[in-house]
Amino acid sequence: MTTAQPYIIAGETIAPGTMRDVAFPVTTMATGNASSLALRVLHGAKPGPAVFVSAAIHGDEIIGTAVIQRLAQEIDPAALAGTLLLVPAANIFGFITHNRYLPDRRDLNRSFPGSAGGSLAGQLAHIFYREVVARCSLGIDIHSAAVHRYNLPQIRIAAGNRRLVELAMAFGAPVIIESPLRDGSLRDLAQKNGVDMLLMEAGEALRFDRLSIETGVAGVNRVLAHLGMTEADDGLSAVGIPARANRSVWVRSPRGGVTHRVRRSGDPVRKGDLLACVAGLFGEDAQEIVSPADGIVIGHATLPVVHQGDALFHIAVIDHPERVGARIDSITEAILASEPEGFAERLLDEDEVV
Repeated sequence: MTTAQPYIIAGETIAPGTMRDVAFPVTTMATGNASSLALRVLHGAKPGPAVFVSAAIHGDEIIGTAVIQRLAQEIDPAALAGTLLLVPAANIFGFITHNRYLPDRRDLNRSFPGSAGGSLAGQLAHIFYREVVARCSLGIDIHSAAVHRYNLPQIRIAAGNRRLVELAMAFGAPVIIESPLRDGSLRDLAQKNGVDMLLMEAGEALRFDRLSIETGVAGVNRVLAHLGMTEADDGLSAVGIPARANRSVWVRSPRGGVTHRVRRSGDPVRKGDLLACVAGLFGEDAQEIVSPADGIVIGHATLPVVHQGDALFHIAVIDHPERVGARIDSITEAILASEPEGFAERLLDEDEVV
């Protein structure tokens, strides 16, 4: 058996088949205390690719943190081929303040490549890219919807990359969406430098839900298996074929008031299907909100109180949406069946899964 070489990072040498927690100094805070970007390095006993998994690049999007906690406990570096870098809170500043942004009000995911002498966001982006992303051939970056919104677990990829399609299929989220790259984003910089990226969207800001966490953990494990980094089955035959979309539409409220949803994320819809009703404070002048296309609901607002123009539903436009809806139901049932009795009641409040 070929043995991997030691892995050097942050001035430390990590032996094959071991793991180490390391930290990169970022900046000095107003209090004079130093801040650092923390990551766990799992360096496999055998040679293989380097992959990173990151969370909370927007500080309030914490679903990925829960996914990484599970991966950190479950993956054995002695049984790993290659190197896995886990970053549970990329935006360390927003993470501790429960905020999407950094203290300078900048968006870390619009600040790449950053610079060593730039703004706080620029410094953090520079270190994160140099010390994590640039070391890897693949990254899996985990996001969630904003506060008072929920996203169905989904994988977003750049268009025209066949390898990313293959990896997204292996991940096994219900829906794959080809979405454009934005200037200053991590995905944009990674693509320009030859690093493939899967972006997972799942759940709601500042909340955990089991469907999102389980989909994320299982998906990352399947990708690692597909790359040959673990000996597990990549599960492609079991998870089926995710739906693929290259177009989505937002449905907005035609008036301000109070909404009553009849559809939620994961539901298949046909053009003209009722999504919700919105009415005034006394229930007057109710207006129906209908789907503008055939597809699957991949995101919805969880707050019933809305202004005119608020985005209420996000729909991926696909053919045969009923097939995707049935697959999502089977995933949800499998997750529920795998948990011990009473788990849901201990873990989640009623309003955390919508």
